[in-house]
Amino acid sequence: MKVDEEQTVLDDSKKGKPMELLTGKQFKLEVWEKCLKTMRPNEVAQFTVDKAFCSPYPHVAKSLREYNKGVTQAHRSHCCGIAQFQEAGLGYSDLDELLKDPQPLQFVFEILQVELPGEYKKEAWAMNESEKLEAVPALREEGNRLYKEKNYSKASDKYAEALGCLEQLLLREKPGDKDWKRLDEMKIPLLLNFAQCKLQLKEYYQVIEHTTTVLDKDENNVKALFRRAKAHSQCWNFSEAQQDFHRVADLDPSLAAVVKKELKMLEDQQKQKDAEDRVKLHGIFDKM
Repeated sequence: MKVDEEQTVLDDSKKGKPMELLTGKQFKLEVWEKCLKTMRPNEVAQFTVDKAFCSPYPHVAKSLREYNKGVTQAHRSHCCGIAQFQEAGLGYSDLDELLKDPQPLQFVFEILQVELPGEYKKEAWAMNESEKLEAVPALREEGNRLYKEKNYSKASDKYAEALGCLEQLLLREKPGDKDWKRLDEMKIPLLLNFAQCKLQLKEYYQVIEHTTTVLDKDENNVKALFRRAKAHSQCWNFSEAQQDFHRVADLDPSLAAVVKKELKMLEDQQKQKDAEDRVKLHGIFDKM
């Protein structure tokens, strides 16, 4: 907050996700780390900081605001940062004001939790390349365990986290190169598992989206076809469901009996839908 009569609040992290700070990692606003090192868990303390140490604050605040909004580097303009700043500043009038006229600030901190080295579980953004790669099989295994416990929501979160690690690693590789292809192939079982969780959670459009991603890479993937067919049937996309089920039977004859049963249920479902539509149409014409 500002050091003025109104104590103008610039940012309040209590309205969003609590911030995590890793000490010793050259955080841009060094004074925050120095303040926090003087505190204990569950302590609340206020610090007034001279303007000489607050100059990085506008840039740090901009990054935190955009992070809380879900804005990532991929969504930002890729033009020269200096040119962008000259044209539009930071995009926040209060932060632009601090850039032009630096002033002392007050920071109120509350220590919610302290984790020692070895206890802290890094998020993907804080991992280096080797750590991200090592995290993928561990996250998949954790997702599998949660799925067996029928905790489909948390299982999908683990698969999504593993996919996030792979996406970040892919950004460092040239599309089509050997390493890029290897990482891209690692996504397939995770996408399939994620889709299966979403099928159990009845989030059918997500199932269709992610199984289609798999089929774009492997058009004969039976699991992807079967799960997409199931999702299509629940969205009343009967023609698409039939096509996928027939492809499953063609690719894997051992599933012919299962597919026959699914097609029968699909036929019954379509008849029921047609009957409901006829009733609705009769009701409309009766009112005319």
